[in-house]
Amino acid sequence: MSSAIDLDAYFARIGYEGAREANERTLRTLHEHHTQAIPFENLNPLLGLPVKLDLDSLEQKMVHQNRGGYCFEQNLLFKHVLEAIGFSVKGLAARIRWNLPDGRITPRGHMLLLINLDGKNYLADTGFGGLTLTDPLLLEPDKIQETTHESYRLIKEDGLYIEQALVRGEWKSTYSFDLQEQFLPDYEVSSWYLSNKPDSHFVTGLIAARPDVEKNLRYALHNNKLSVHHLDGETEKRRLDTPAEIREVLETYFQLTLPGGNELDEKLQQVINSEKETTS
Repeated sequence: MSSAIDLDAYFARIGYEGAREANERTLRTLHEHHTQAIPFENLNPLLGLPVKLDLDSLEQKMVHQNRGGYCFEQNLLFKHVLEAIGFSVKGLAARIRWNLPDGRITPRGHMLLLINLDGKNYLADTGFGGLTLTDPLLLEPDKIQETTHESYRLIKEDGLYIEQALVRGEWKSTYSFDLQEQFLPDYEVSSWYLSNKPDSHFVTGLIAARPDVEKNLRYALHNNKLSVHHLDGETEKRRLDTPAEIREVLETYFQLTLPGGNELDEKLQQVINSEKETTS
């Protein structure tokens, strides 16, 4: 078992050729490159495969096998990278609020990172699906912060921080969190639950997301529905009617090397059939 990440391989995976210095520029550049190169995806839970959070497994899957992952995988990998460079990083946990009614209490089922740098605290999050940050945020409430995609802000409410994104002119809450440090066993419990619970959306459906900074848009796939969200507010939508079409989208728009075998095609066909039943 390795104890340190292979930075050369990781940098090659995300196309980063910059300095290996623990400063704000490095943090911002790595964050942007990571989120563009390593997409959010849930193929392992969908296929009934384990989601392993140890460093060797994270590195093998997302660096060497050209796969993506969900929040625990993404942010744990990024945490290993930042620590190897010399950043001071803590793991945090959040309760999802995105597209949920006010007052709905969810588990601490999301991971994000707190980085202390030169006396300032930054939030990094490379794994929030369709609204994954493309830049880290300063931990400063009531400050509108521009990223290469949406504008964000943090507000405080009842002792909690709430992250909000400006989506089509409206501030929408993504998740709430405090600054209590979380550790690998905490994430393993949450991840196992989310990747094994029979009615978990990570188990029952297909999800993939990737921002594109150069084209100023986001790609999002939910089951067999592809959405291309342009930052000017326009959204293109396309329905995918065969496993082959979904495979092509995963390989091109999301730049994934897909697991082999017939199991994936069978599962994709189930996803398509389920959508047909829902809309019929």
